[in-house]
Amino acid sequence: MFRKICLFFCLNYAVFIYFCEGLFFDFQFTMRKVSSFSKLTKYEKISWLAKNFLYESPVDVINNFAGFWYENVEIQKQFDGFSENTISNFHLPFGVAPNFLINGKDYVIPMVTEESSVVAAVSNAAKFWMERGGIEAEVIDTLKIGQVHFFYNGDAKKLKQYFTENSEALIQSTEDLTANMDKRGGGLRKLELLDMTHLEPYYFQFKASFETCDSMGANFINSVLEKLGSEFRKMTANSGQFQKPEEAIEINMCILSNYTPDCIVEAKVRCKIEDLGIVNGFAPQHFADKFTKAVRIAEIDVHRATTHNKGILNGIDSLVIATGNDFRAVESCIHTYASRDGQYRSLSKAWIENDYFNLSLKFPIALGTVGGLTTLHPLAKTSLQILGNPSAADLMKIAAAVGLMQNFAAVKSLTTTGIQLGHMKMHLTNIIAELKANMDEAKQIETYFSDKVISVSEVRNYLSRLRDSISPKTI
Repeated sequence: MFRKICLFFCLNYAVFIYFCEGLFFDFQFTMRKVSSFSKLTKYEKISWLAKNFLYESPVDVINNFAGFWYENVEIQKQFDGFSENTISNFHLPFGVAPNFLINGKDYVIPMVTEESSVVAAVSNAAKFWMERGGIEAEVIDTLKIGQVHFFYNGDAKKLKQYFTENSEALIQSTEDLTANMDKRGGGLRKLELLDMTHLEPYYFQFKASFETCDSMGANFINSVLEKLGSEFRKMTANSGQFQKPEEAIEINMCILSNYTPDCIVEAKVRCKIEDLGIVNGFAPQHFADKFTKAVRIAEIDVHRATTHNKGILNGIDSLVIATGNDFRAVESCIHTYASRDGQYRSLSKAWIENDYFNLSLKFPIALGTVGGLTTLHPLAKTSLQILGNPSAADLMKIAAAVGLMQNFAAVKSLTTTGIQLGHMKMHLTNIIAELKANMDEAKQIETYFSDKVISVSEVRNYLSRLRDSISPKTI
């Protein structure tokens, strides 16, 4: 009730704002350019949007956006603080995929995705492999990379010699920032000076390797890098060895890299070919042959590799989002890794060896289980609880297992029944909603298409025939 009363007054306020163009909008906005937009209230922002871009009544627009606000004011305030100029929440389905057996331990996987077939496919694949021993996953390394990019127009040999003699002192200068991470078993592991002048005149960089334990560590890494850059500039300036103007260190930028080739995880499944059983009507050997050839095609053909890896990321992204991690960073890193030899290739490998079917997936991924949204977002915290509050390394293994199962499910469908059969069955619900079928019509549509190829046009035509058959006849 309190929320409804507040909304009533806010709507009336929005109407007042809308009709006071001369007093408010014309004064503050010119040609839809807005100043101090972030300082406006949420209702003022929406009213401005309604007037200048949606060309609708601000009351209707506010009603639309307010329909996705949390009734709990404190939770909504928390969500508003996650970003800038927040006016509403964009909801995505939160689902779970059961039957995962990873390194002998049962998991239920939280997944946030709008693609209906993803959760169903990964669940079926996980159950398939649970009955065949489950998934093995291993973290190979957990180092992350940061860089200090700088320019130096002096003697490269002198710079390298100075760095060799003073690198320990440079690392020690960051101890005030690394002390807490050091206590947790992490910190700055390695610092290298790279000469990049063969690519760009006078360009050098520090390449720093970090262990950040259970945090993703972006803020920690960037803070240490900025300290390294500023301290190195001071040290060289005060050393007495770099007195010429061209010998001054010019720091260009200090930033972590989202490419973490030394933060690697691998997942794999393996069973006797005969234990695969009949797969969608295909004999075990025939299925294994088709499957391994399909993965090989993704290794050699960039067009297939792109879609192949997108399928893998369907699963990984869903988990990453559910746990409050940065899926953009994850995707950029994985795609870079897939191109590491100069051609974009499959992330997974499949092969037959001694009458055993093998499928493996190996990629770099940097995840955290403490700090940031993993701590602040209520559902991210719940996701981690569902997973048993894993460490960052364990979450890497889980992500690899999910990606592997998504890959198995996709390639299995492609090489047997075809991708559209299962995908469109899952998509049928969305088609029914899009066509605004009622409950009785929906049941009849689902029954009719239970054994038929599904498409939007076919469903639309069937619904039209259905409605025509029950319409009252005109005389």
